[in-house]
Amino acid sequence: MTKIEVLYPETCNLFGDMFNIKLLEQSINDVEIINTNFTDEPAFVTQNVDMIYLAPMTERTQEEVIKKLEPYKARLEELINKNTVMLFTGNAFEILGKYIENEDGTKVQGLGIMDLYSKRDMMHRYSKMYLGEMEIEKGRKIKILGFKAQFSMTYGDNQEYYAFNTIRGDGINKESKFEGIRLNNCFGTYILGPILVNNPFFAKYILRLLNVKDTIAFEDIAIENYQRRLEEFENPATKYE
Repeated sequence: MTKIEVLYPETCNLFGDMFNIKLLEQSINDVEIINTNFTDEPAFVTQNVDMIYLAPMTERTQEEVIKKLEPYKARLEELINKNTVMLFTGNAFEILGKYIENEDGTKVQGLGIMDLYSKRDMMHRYSKMYLGEMEIEKGRKIKILGFKAQFSMTYGDNQEYYAFNTIRGDGINKESKFEGIRLNNCFGTYILGPILVNNPFFAKYILRLLNVKDTIAFEDIAIENYQRRLEEFENPATKYE
């Protein structure tokens, strides 16, 4: 059985990103979805789970999630080193950094698992389309597309562990072409939408990392829709703002 733990779905569920889990649930024959609420101890603390998922949340919720997960930082690092699959979408991956800085200069300490930091600008929402590529094995790349809607950006050098190399749009900030993070099989990205539904080849790759059959639900339709979106995203006339 494949065990997928979803952290705090009652509050971390913005931008339709919980449909990433719906897709995996419908694509894996023998799967258990563990919904861990705020009052629960995460299952990954005492159990072997195959995947951990955390979706976008409000900025206030970010701070609460950091407090909840701080006691389990060492366990999360252990699982990352053991190649456990993890996916943090939207601002969720910011909690893994050193800190999140507010506009007034105050800082919310992060888990410190990655050597990056984030800065908030709550008066200016950044919204943009994104197109990049990801190397899933030596010599084989897939295109990644999606959308971003965020009040914060991340800074630091992630060129050794980025998730996607940008073709159009911005990376973790407007000066970077490296989008998100990848630490072994732990992925973090600002891309919303939800990313697995909009990127079937990425979803198939996640299934392979989970050691299950890499056929996704509604695969033919998903790939057809992806190809249509890709044509639009690659069209030079398409505005990304």
